[in-house]
Amino acid sequence: MSRTVRVGGITIGGGRPLVLIGGPCAIENEEHAIMVAERLKAITAAAAVPFIYKSSYDKANRSSIDSYRGPGLKEGLRILRRVKDATGLPVLSDVHDVAEVGPAAEVLDVLQIPAFLCRQTDLLLAAARTGRVVNVKKGQFLAPWDMANIVQKIETTGNHRLLLTERGASFGYNNLVTDFRALPIMRRLGYPVIFDATHSVQLPGGAGTKSSGQREFIAPLARAAVAAGCEGLFMEVHPDPDNALSDGPNMVPLAQVRALLEQIVRIAAAVGPIPV
Repeated sequence: MSRTVRVGGITIGGGRPLVLIGGPCAIENEEHAIMVAERLKAITAAAAVPFIYKSSYDKANRSSIDSYRGPGLKEGLRILRRVKDATGLPVLSDVHDVAEVGPAAEVLDVLQIPAFLCRQTDLLLAAARTGRVVNVKKGQFLAPWDMANIVQKIETTGNHRLLLTERGASFGYNNLVTDFRALPIMRRLGYPVIFDATHSVQLPGGAGTKSSGQREFIAPLARAAVAAGCEGLFMEVHPDPDNALSDGPNMVPLAQVRALLEQIVRIAAAVGPIPV
């Protein structure tokens, strides 16, 4: 078993129930954020799935200079604090620069290192030194065993509150491929592994000035990941993905989350705890 990681009142790993990390790709406004968080809290509670709310205050790696990035650090953190206060949920967002880490750690329960930045040593160390849980997304350009070096960097700070997230591998040409061998390989590093079911179906830059995606494959990949062995799922969720301000083609419609979670819970129960 991987070691367990506590996020608020949630324990991840060690055979504990599968956790969901979810929410809109980017924060759109306060009312929208709280509404989605409350809806997802009710859905996950009914399915007995521990839940961490996710939304980004800034999407710093957009395809185009004209793409929506989010409300920014100050306003985004204010909104995420309101989500925490209104719902009691733990919250997660991306950090892109060492200067963001301190203010973000005052609000966020989980600091997420984006895939493109997963080898940035100063960013990893700054996030780890806050003592917060750090979720590192495996770069699309890395083999799963390459994450051992990233784990070692974080461990030098004495912080062992670490999650590792698989989100597909890129071979260029606007596509990502999921190799489910990555899940047991990364679990051998001793930390809970999350599967990002929505970014794994992204087609990076596939729409020219923005990314596209294949939403129809989110559910089968999520089901396969749970059967293969992971401690949680990461899924970006939106009430109306086709009109979302960011990453709509690879987000789960909010109305479909309940049915998908019910399937996932049944699969997890049938498979049972999977040893490393």
